[in-house]
This record gives sequence, structure tokens and C-alpha cells, in this order.
Amino acid sequence: MTTQLKDINGAYAKAKYIRMSPRKVRRVLDQIRGRSYREALIVLEFMPYRACEPVLKVLRSAVANAETNRGLDPVDLVVSHAYADQGPRLKRFRPRAQGRAYQIQKPTCHITIAVSAEAS
Repeated sequence: MTTQLKDINGAYAKAKYIRMSPRKVRRVLDQIRGRSYREALIVLEFMPYRACEPVLKVLRSAVANAETNRGLDPVDLVVSHAYADQGPRLKRFRPRAQGRAYQIQKPTCHITIAVSAEAS
């Protein structure tokens, strides 16, 4: 996917090691993929999921990169790529009866959002 991101006519942003399950983040990303920047902001603002906050942060960063580095107008931007990859799992232990311990895995993810100019 990285090679595709460098070829797009726009910009992208990444957030790494977000302490959230990639499956739960993908549920939010699926709702904004292909939408305009303004629509995506509205959708993220009113969705009830905890994953909306880091996704919103990455989206705003991608748009700021497009404005600063490429000179694109935010009104014309569309979310072209949005995906969450699995990061390393934090391994913790839960004490159990008779001196045993059960392993708990706390997932992390890497969020990538790319925006590009709308082809009109």
C-alpha cells in the first residue's frame, strides 16, 4: 500500500501505535472512505465510537499536509485511502487462582488516511 500512497495526487498521514483494536478502527474508516473531507468530518463528529477521535486527528493531519505541502484546497479533497494495520500487541498478565496467570493481549494499530483532489 505504501507505493500506492506515494503515487497519489494528494497527501497522507499516519498515526502509529494507537492503543485500539484495528477491527474497531476499520469499522469507522469504512464509513469515511470515498467521502469528501467535509462529509467525513460530519460523519466522524456524530458517530458514537471511541475510534473516531484518533481517526479525526489523522484526517485533519492529512488535510493539513495536503494544504501545506501540495497547495491543495480542503474543499476539493476526498478520502481516497483509509486503512488500519495491526501493530504490536502489548502482553500483560492477569493473576488467577492457585498462583496461575492468564495472558492478556492489548492490541495496537497503525491508522493511515490519504486524501486526494476530487476528479471533476
